[in-house]
Amino acid sequence: MSPGAGLRLIVGADEAGVDYKDQILADLRADPRVAKVIDIGVNRGDAPEHFAKPYPYVGIAAGELIRDGQADRAILFCGTGIGVAIAANKVDGIRAATAHDSFSVERSVLSNDCQVLTMGQRVVGLELARRLAREWIGYSFDPSSASADKVKVLTDFEGC
Repeated sequence: MSPGAGLRLIVGADEAGVDYKDQILADLRADPRVAKVIDIGVNRGDAPEHFAKPYPYVGIAAGELIRDGQADRAILFCGTGIGVAIAANKVDGIRAATAHDSFSVERSVLSNDCQVLTMGQRVVGLELARRLAREWIGYSFDPSSASADKVKVLTDFEGC
């Protein structure tokens, strides 16, 4: 992301996280730090076969869009946040973290340069999820930080 351009974000969820996804989507669209939000579903109005799309498809799709330069980051939801994190982490170059508290949200970016935040609709309250999403998009990884060498180990391993 170029300075001042605003974040290009993805939001997505399976059926267990769709309500939180919809609220975060509305919040992000109203946030001046956000240039664009891509909703990869699922959505309540989807046909039953699309609404029941399992979490791996959501996590992988978000990871691929980031990997391919279509977005900077993603916020994903499922029942626990764990499934979509595992799925997104299967995409080379993607670092996804499940976080349900402010410190972990902060460190996911500042220490680990995570591009994907995942949360569980069955785990965290809606107002906390909204706050954590707002906080998370405010953090930027510093490539000159002490954590940069650790992140480089991961990217070197993947060959990215």
